[in-house]
Amino acid sequence: MAKPDNRADNVEHLQQSIQNTQQNLNEAEGYLNEFSSEISSEERNQIEEKNERRKESIKGFREEIKDEAEHSQE
Repeated sequence: MAKPDNRADNVEHLQQSIQNTQQNLNEAEGYLNEFSSEISSEERNQIEEKNERRKESIKGFREEIKDEAEHSQE
């Protein structure tokens, strides 16, 4: 039998995911700023592409939080 849908801590988990993803994004940007002259253009592109995906993930997490807020009011 399936577990009932417990959404009580979803927002908390989503907020933690945003914080973790933002931290990774900031660390990667710091790495690029510090070592840009020492890394290959391929590595730089990979990091920049990953950061774009991180930004999209953060946007998605925020949309999910909004969705959770709407469902909690029902």
